[in-house]
Amino acid sequence: MNVLCVGGGPAGLYSALLLKKALPARRVVVVERNRPHDTFGWGVVFSDQTLDKLLAADEPSARDILAAFNHWDDIEVFYRGARMRSGGHGFAGIGRKRLLEILQRRCEALGVELVFETEVTDEQALAARYGAGLVIAADGLNSRVRARHAQAFAPQVEARQCRFAWLGTTQRFDAFTFDFRETEHGWFQAHIYQFDAGMSTFIVEAPESVWRAAGLEDMTQQESIAFCERLFADRLDGHPLMSNAAHLRGADMWLRFPRIACERWVHWPERSPSMSSVPVVLAGDAAHSAHFSIGSGTRLALEDAIALAGCIGAHGDLPEALAAYEGERRVEVLKLQSAARNSMEWFENVARYAALDAPQFAYAMLARSQRLSHENLRLRDRGYVADYERWFARRAFAQAGLPAPDDCAVPPMFTPFRVRGLVLKNRIVVSPMAQYSAVDGVVGDWHLQHLGARAVGGAALVMAEMTCVSADARITPWCPGLYEPGHTAAWRRIVAAVHATSDAKIGIQLGHAGAKGSTRAMWDGIDQPLEEGNWPLVSASPQQHLEGVSQVAREASTADMARIEADFVRAARAADEAGFDWLELHCAHGYLLSSFISPLTNRRTDEYGGSLENRCRFPLRVFAAVRAAWPAHKPMSVRISAHDWVEGGITPDDAVRVARLFKAAGTDLIDCSSGQVSKRERPVFGRMYQAPFADRVRNEAGIATMAVGAISEADHANGIVAAGRADLCAVGRPHLANPAWTLAEAARIGYRAQPWPKQYLAGKAQLERHLDRNLERNTERERT
Repeated sequence: MNVLCVGGGPAGLYSALLLKKALPARRVVVVERNRPHDTFGWGVVFSDQTLDKLLAADEPSARDILAAFNHWDDIEVFYRGARMRSGGHGFAGIGRKRLLEILQRRCEALGVELVFETEVTDEQALAARYGAGLVIAADGLNSRVRARHAQAFAPQVEARQCRFAWLGTTQRFDAFTFDFRETEHGWFQAHIYQFDAGMSTFIVEAPESVWRAAGLEDMTQQESIAFCERLFADRLDGHPLMSNAAHLRGADMWLRFPRIACERWVHWPERSPSMSSVPVVLAGDAAHSAHFSIGSGTRLALEDAIALAGCIGAHGDLPEALAAYEGERRVEVLKLQSAARNSMEWFENVARYAALDAPQFAYAMLARSQRLSHENLRLRDRGYVADYERWFARRAFAQAGLPAPDDCAVPPMFTPFRVRGLVLKNRIVVSPMAQYSAVDGVVGDWHLQHLGARAVGGAALVMAEMTCVSADARITPWCPGLYEPGHTAAWRRIVAAVHATSDAKIGIQLGHAGAKGSTRAMWDGIDQPLEEGNWPLVSASPQQHLEGVSQVAREASTADMARIEADFVRAARAADEAGFDWLELHCAHGYLLSSFISPLTNRRTDEYGGSLENRCRFPLRVFAAVRAAWPAHKPMSVRISAHDWVEGGITPDDAVRVARLFKAAGTDLIDCSSGQVSKRERPVFGRMYQAPFADRVRNEAGIATMAVGAISEADHANGIVAAGRADLCAVGRPHLANPAWTLAEAARIGYRAQPWPKQYLAGKAQLERHLDRNLERNTERERT
């Protein structure tokens, strides 16, 4: 099978040389619209892992690439006059022109035909001319082949929010350098790395609004370059900035990054009467893009080529081979695109993090993609992480009003946190998790052992499940309540036990089920209505949570709202009487107060419907009444659904506005959950998938937050807290599997200073010895 590659960039050239190398008799042709040595951009970046893959795929070209590399381990961050440096990152830079020359030379040595200065307007006709049985479309971000077959490939192309100029300089840098500059117009940043002995890439980036405010839209190219030289003069130290796209006018040299994802990567055209059809497969930037801030565009292109050649070699059937290629690469690309999106959005929103102290700003930048975790950073540069932990711990202990330990290199999740008059010993919270085990609202021995076990398990705050403020506020008949004297007495017993046996604090979450009430226990059918014994339901507007299944909730009247407000106040007073340390108001997950906030469930036309401010009016009214009844020295948080995951519902932008409203009302912390408002939701799951909501709320609304959702390792919690994404981490299901999750994670990461209950110290010693032995075995295996 002969092959036609459209596009002479890294994806096209590398695909061609690997396919030709695998089967020398095959005719492989690369057609490129530009001249042989034309290229745009300056240098490209690879990680050490990518280099290993290149060596395995084609050693001769890999050796030439390695010989041309400029290698560095350090990342340096400049921010507000401070300089932060960390090592062990393992990057290599090479000039894009040099890379293409190496690949072109290797192609020619193998017998690949290179055709330049040829525009491809009909790849099928060209394939027929060269006798090709496969077309590889590797013609870049602005792929014309992809555009011609847009209906087949179904590309999604999203132009992002920043403008950037890809420049070069003769100034040398011994680290991958990020430089952030605040101007009267807003923030600019530079991404800088050296790619050969005398040249460095120097990308200048700013949000579109800042770029326009600075007047760059109306400048010539020379004026734009001069602006950047003035802005980063001390970093350039007299060296000029240069563009290799001199033909572009000033505004056109400033690009907007296109985020590209295709629904399909393979197209089988219909046969025409006069010509047989040849399948077209996308590779490299034609199929996908990854933001330059993680330096993976060229890496993805080369790895596409490796996978494509491998699948063609492994499968005798071409349709099978192309399907295998798409299946294999789609998963890997989605992973990297997810990380790239996180990184891209961080740089688009530098102003969000402008209030962070310089060390935390630099840490947050390093961890921005959520791929580089706290322990990854420790492996790369133990000294940097230890110094950062000392800085973070000193600040945390001072904020809590406590003396810092002598060796204060404390993992961030184990630093204290003060809220009003309450000091939490660390940043771990046991999530409120429904147990459906109360009898007529009365909690009993199950709740005592459930909450008590987790209180001695190391977490700083143990949250009781959503506790209902009236009988008709319950989700199920087995939900706990705080609306009868017996309820208060039962809770008092549990709170006293937690305080007597541990140094953990205990909180209560007050809520009203609204339209999601009168249902069975979760294990008998989640959200399914009771077969008998139902009670009437109210919501912000008439609704049926499960269409055609659930009870229909009526719209809450003004009288209903007054009664519900009084119920919450009574429950708050009872919670204080029971001795709880913390109170959370549940305004999430489609329950009653949440139903007022979301436009999906609030269709009212009175003062409690319409605008976001109006929709928040009743939840804020309830909050104010509860806050007035709850002691001033005790903290009060609010749980919100920061994203409904449904078009037309609450978005993360809305969540920031909601948080600001509750902050103004006196909320101490926002617990950032999401979803469960509508069964039409389409959440995007993944590890720590809801942490970005806590990040946005904390750093845009300026209020403490709690992160929730798929936080299952100390590494996750340490990274979230250290980067300033959230102040607390709520851990749910891992605590169901292991009540002592916090203690176990401390041992697993080697933090031996974590106190254990004296009754369990023998278990601590045994666990630590076991972990030490495992570490020694693994180290020995690596050596041998």
